[in-house]
Amino acid sequence: MGSGTTLVEAKLLGRNAVGIDINPQSVSISETNLQFQCDTSSKIYIREGNAAELHFIKDAHIDFICTHPPYADIIKYSEGIEGDISMMGVKPFIDAMDKVAYEAYRVLKKGKMCAVMIGDIRKCGKVVPLGFRMMECFLRAGFINKEIIIKEQHNCK
Repeated sequence: MGSGTTLVEAKLLGRNAVGIDINPQSVSISETNLQFQCDTSSKIYIREGNAAELHFIKDAHIDFICTHPPYADIIKYSEGIEGDISMMGVKPFIDAMDKVAYEAYRVLKKGKMCAVMIGDIRKCGKVVPLGFRMMECFLRAGFINKEIIIKEQHNCK
């Protein structure tokens, strides 16, 4: 859930939401960012945990999933938290994302949507199509592509 931006928007829109992050610092930041009053009656649940283990969510219980996983080990989001996929190279990252995709498919209601935002990376001067590899994880889990949106970004390393 990172810093909780999606949860803030859900609260402002009056939607119920569940945010999950493996990093307790992200949980704390998100809780702080949600400490505001608004005229909606949404329920926002925050949980420290691993997106590959959503045992606390029933099958076919979620209407929409929005996820923005780290780009393998490009930016490390913790200092050695077990299960943190931002500490993994490409192959173990994709293996871990397979588990995340299967859990996402399990908890999502049939016919509902899952949005995944991820970028490609470069290793040794060559592009690694992380977006396509990630898409394959979700296809293996049972999802069907509705759309691929490419965001062009400038002034990056």
